[in-house]
This record gives sequence, structure tokens and C-alpha cells, in this order.
Amino acid sequence: MTGPADIRLRSIVEQSAVNLTDEAGRFNKCHLTEAVRDQLAREDLDPHIKAAALDKLAQSLVTGFGEHRNPRRRRTGTLFHPQDIVKLGTGIWVWMDRATDSDLLEWSRLSRRNRARVDLADSEVQDYVDQRIDAFRAHADVVYLGDLERVVFGWDRNDAEPPEPAGP
Repeated sequence: MTGPADIRLRSIVEQSAVNLTDEAGRFNKCHLTEAVRDQLAREDLDPHIKAAALDKLAQSLVTGFGEHRNPRRRRTGTLFHPQDIVKLGTGIWVWMDRATDSDLLEWSRLSRRNRARVDLADSEVQDYVDQRIDAFRAHADVVYLGDLERVVFGWDRNDAEPPEPAGP
């Protein structure tokens, strides 16, 4: 569920990104992070916004911890390390040292399902890029993707859905 504090946090990030964007439409992630941090450190920031930012920080740290402890092939040829974490879905994690056979089966099932999603998403990206590259070649006078989308593919700002909210 997205509350007003989450919306305000996204607004802080988006406005900072807009402010940092150069003439070529580019901005640096590190500079964006610094700008957002500066905004969040302001003394006059609403306490609800600070609390939401702390929630996001905690979620990010936990996610990073889980990613760092994700089992991966070791030089010894095994995925096992007792301090790694097996993710079972619905937010349940188990230390690899304490995983059961049913935990391993659930992990395998989730891994296959996630792989299928990644493969589908990659196929969509590849198809999209192939179509747009062909269109750029056919319309050499068009320089920017936004223009190509409007001129060739009929994109209309009024018909566009807003960007999806960031994940938890």
C-alpha cells in the first residue's frame, strides 16, 4: 500500500533526478543518491517522511543482506555455506545450515519460477529494442527514443499510464 509519505519520498527522488539531468537527458546515480540524502537530512523534513525513509533504508539493508547471503557456487564446487540464506517465499528465509529437504524443494521451485519470469522479461526487452533499432534505422532523422515513440509508434502522453510505484 502506498501512503502519502511514500508518494512524497518518490517525489523527492524524482525532483532531484530532474534537477540533476543534463542537456543530453543523463544524470549520475551517485549524484542522485547524494541529492536525495541531502533532502532527507533537512531539519524541516516532516517526521512522517523521515520515518518512511527509515523504513525504506531498513528494507534496503535487509534486501542487501539477503542478496549478499544468497547461495552461489564456491571454489569448492558447492553452493553450500552454513551462513548463506535460502529464501522460501512470502518473506520466509532459512539459514542454509538449517534447511530441510522440503525447504530445498521450495527453493528450487521458486528459483525455476523466477528464472522463467526473468527470461520472459528479457525476451520482451530484446523484442522491444529490436523493433526500436529497426525504426531508428528506417527514420534516420529521428534522434531520440521519445520522438520515435511519438512519431512511429503513436505514443501519446495523454494515453500513458503513470510509472509503476517502486517495489517494497
